[in-house]
Amino acid sequence: MTEFLESLWVQRVGFVVGGLLAGIVVELVVVRRARQLAAKTRAKWDDLLIESIRGVPTIWLGSGGVYLALNVGTADPLLLSTMQNVLMVLVIGSVVMTGMRAVGGGVEMLSARRNGAIKSPTLVISLARLAVGVLGIFIILQNLGINITPLITALGIGGLAVALALQDTLGNLFAGVQIILSKQVRPRDYVRLSSGEEGWVTDVKSRNTTIQTFPDGNLVIVPNSVLASSIVKNFSMPRTALWVSVEVGVSYDSDLEHVETVALDVARRVLREVDGGMPGEDPIIRFHTFADSSVNFEVRMMVREFESQGPMRHEFIKRLHRRFIDEGIEIPFPIRTVVMKGGSDTNQAASSTPVS
Repeated sequence: MTEFLESLWVQRVGFVVGGLLAGIVVELVVVRRARQLAAKTRAKWDDLLIESIRGVPTIWLGSGGVYLALNVGTADPLLLSTMQNVLMVLVIGSVVMTGMRAVGGGVEMLSARRNGAIKSPTLVISLARLAVGVLGIFIILQNLGINITPLITALGIGGLAVALALQDTLGNLFAGVQIILSKQVRPRDYVRLSSGEEGWVTDVKSRNTTIQTFPDGNLVIVPNSVLASSIVKNFSMPRTALWVSVEVGVSYDSDLEHVETVALDVARRVLREVDGGMPGEDPIIRFHTFADSSVNFEVRMMVREFESQGPMRHEFIKRLHRRFIDEGIEIPFPIRTVVMKGGSDTNQAASSTPVS
């Protein structure tokens, strides 16, 4: 038994297995407990940091076990040097991975803090993580003794060829960056493109922007270059509130002052009682047309956001129709007057025919 325990290979395996087991125990006990404590606090940074180091203790302690195993007895110098480089790459790589997670989560948290519950576009998070990843690769190469200056020069020359081969991809990438930096189209904005597509912007990615249509909820994928060059109407800027217009026509026999009073009263009640209305903004009524069979007017009401238009218009039309019936105000059918000439006096009489 003593000879078995004194065996070099047994000791080496023991160090490796012990390091891995220690890392797993730290993950299951220490990190899990820290995650539970962080979840009880109001701050989100501690949750982000703990989530960022997920898996890192196992890598570090496992690498430490391998390093101790290599120093047991006499090992081949080439094998020892190679394994040390591998361990160095693992440790630095785990730090870079932690940094990428932390930076990506930090960007998302800062975006949510500034814009409410809105997440940062995927493109911003991806670029932040990419920057940390590239920096980590350079650090690893330097620690491996590789001169990165020729590599950077080669990347600069090769970048020209790559740029020519990937014109569309890079065009969409820079268009996406332009969209984000301009802040004229943001996630959760309701937009309408000049081509007719409309909906909520859900995300801005490296190649395209996704728009969720209303009310069917389908996704429209628009290349960033197309969106950047389109005429876009943003219903969420400079504010989300907007006017809803309803066209109404009443008979020529109606008392227009009474019609105005009734319509405004109904509109105010709808703004107060229906979710999505803005009772602080008075509705507006404007008579605008002497039509063939009616005097037409428009009622405008302010709603909180784009999706509130439908419910507000729906409820207003129902209530106004019922109120007009109660008040004896007529919404006339379209009527066309036909005069027949060249016949008898009876035939020359005007006849009014409803138009269906």
